[in-house]
Amino acid sequence: MARACTAAAASTLAAAVMAMDRAYADGPFHFPLFSSPSSASSPAAAAAPEVPPAGDPRPKAEEPPRVRNDNPRTTAAGFDPEALVRGAEAVREIDKSHNAKKVFELMMKQEQTRQTELAAKKSEFEAMRSQNETERQRVIYDEQKKLVQQQAQTKSQMARYEDELARKRMQADHESQRARNQELVKMQEESAIRQEQTRRATEEQIQAQRRQTEREKAEIERETIRVKALAEAEGRAHEAKLAEDVNRRMLIERANAEREKWISAINTTFEHVGGGLRAILTDQNKLVVAVGGLTALAAGIYTTREGAKVVWGYVDRILGQPSLIRESSRGKYPWSGFLSRATSSVLKKKTETNGLGKKGNGFGDVILNPSLQKRIQQLAGATANTKAHQAPFRNMLFYGPPGTGKTMAARELARKSGLDYALMTGGDVAPLGPQAVTKIHQLFDWAKKSRRGLLLFIDEADAFLCERNKTYMSEAQRSALNALLFRTGDQSKDIVLALATNRPGDLDSAVADRIDEVLEFPLPGEEERFKLLKLYLDKYIARAGERKPGFLSFFRQQPQKIEIKGVTDDIIREAAAKTEGFSGREIAKLLASVQAAVYGSKDCELTPSLFREVVDYKVAEHQQRRKLADAEEGA
Repeated sequence: MARACTAAAASTLAAAVMAMDRAYADGPFHFPLFSSPSSASSPAAAAAPEVPPAGDPRPKAEEPPRVRNDNPRTTAAGFDPEALVRGAEAVREIDKSHNAKKVFELMMKQEQTRQTELAAKKSEFEAMRSQNETERQRVIYDEQKKLVQQQAQTKSQMARYEDELARKRMQADHESQRARNQELVKMQEESAIRQEQTRRATEEQIQAQRRQTEREKAEIERETIRVKALAEAEGRAHEAKLAEDVNRRMLIERANAEREKWISAINTTFEHVGGGLRAILTDQNKLVVAVGGLTALAAGIYTTREGAKVVWGYVDRILGQPSLIRESSRGKYPWSGFLSRATSSVLKKKTETNGLGKKGNGFGDVILNPSLQKRIQQLAGATANTKAHQAPFRNMLFYGPPGTGKTMAARELARKSGLDYALMTGGDVAPLGPQAVTKIHQLFDWAKKSRRGLLLFIDEADAFLCERNKTYMSEAQRSALNALLFRTGDQSKDIVLALATNRPGDLDSAVADRIDEVLEFPLPGEEERFKLLKLYLDKYIARAGERKPGFLSFFRQQPQKIEIKGVTDDIIREAAAKTEGFSGREIAKLLASVQAAVYGSKDCELTPSLFREVVDYKVAEHQQRRKLADAEEGA
């Protein structure tokens, strides 16, 4: 029995030793059994390690992990027999001990505990491995996700790069295409220029050949005419020489016959006159009758003349135009002016139809500042509507430097508004003396007879409408001013009063109170001067040789036609820039001087040099006049 137990213990020990070796070789598990050779002195202690009693609060010390050997030494040369020796010694000790069975049971319990621990550690290891596998799968998923994102980012960068490359390539293609198009356009333009030059050269050559042919043809025609004229002259001279004697004899005979006829008629006349005078002188009754008849004839002629003067003065005072009127669209008498007005209206319609009277501004020959011209047109329309609605007219005041178109604007205003117009000057009132009041009343009575309404334009109004407290103003002038103020005290439906003056500050306050519209006429600007220069250049130069309409123009000598060479719009604009400060009247005088200079030249041609010379001379003259005027004002 003891031997059987010993054999079982030995086999168990051998198995434990082998398991220990395997445990040492396969994993981190450690068996403390027979760990030291010194256990031979105390086999019981070596065979049965100290087990803590149940309920011992001390924690079990953890065994240090044993490093796994991945390359165990399995060869005979590398085997370590020390463990086997220790095992054999342990078996002998156990065999000698009385507690072999308890040791074996303890070893079995330790083995079971160890197996349980190994199973727990194995399950823990499996959990750790599954966790590691999960972590690894998550890491792989994250890496794959990052890889996909990087691939997508790389793909988008590649797409952007390819798009940028395509855009740059397209832009380069467009640039090259545009460069080719520009080169092609340039080549086409050069080709067109060359073709145009070739065409012009061909046309010039053709024109030169044509002119040469025409000159030769004209030369041949002139030579033919000259030869023909010489032949005809020689024939006529020969015929005249042949008929000269016959004509001389006929003329002599005709002259003698006429002389004899006149001598006989004169003798007969003197005989009859002499007989009558002798009869009257010899007979006293006939002499008295002749003297009385002559006296009565002279008295009748004188009486008729004086009576006609008296009657005509009465008719002129009742029906005629007042003496203060210098110019009027109405005739001097109601029955006069029908033919002239009809002729002027027909010529005006014909001119407008042909487009000759169109100046481009719709205001006749008047060139004004655009704003001023628009204002006058508005006043013309308002005046026409006022007349149509039987409303009272509005009086106007035109002021500005002389020669700025005040009178012409008033005339055009009356024409556009459909009114008659009458022009008078303030300087004509003072010489009338005491009769000025009567003439003023006659003027307003005559103006009220106009069925269309009348625009009364008083030029130089400050000559008799100045302040009444002036010391040099005569009593007759004061009376004339009072008469005009009396006739214009109320708004009139028949008369539009338009005053023009260079000094509006000198007008009487009562006169200024009767003004409804005040218009300033400034000196023309550069654009207006350019239009005035073109207007008067056409009037005085381009149309200088044209025949004026009228029956008597056929019997008058027409001026020579002026040829304009090289006077372009640029030259006219240069003259407009030089003539700063010129009025419209001064520009008209400037063009009249240009006309006189052209007529004084040899060829009657207006060239740019001649035009510039006259303009420079008139500009210098204008500046000199301004200096003299400034000097007089300073003195």
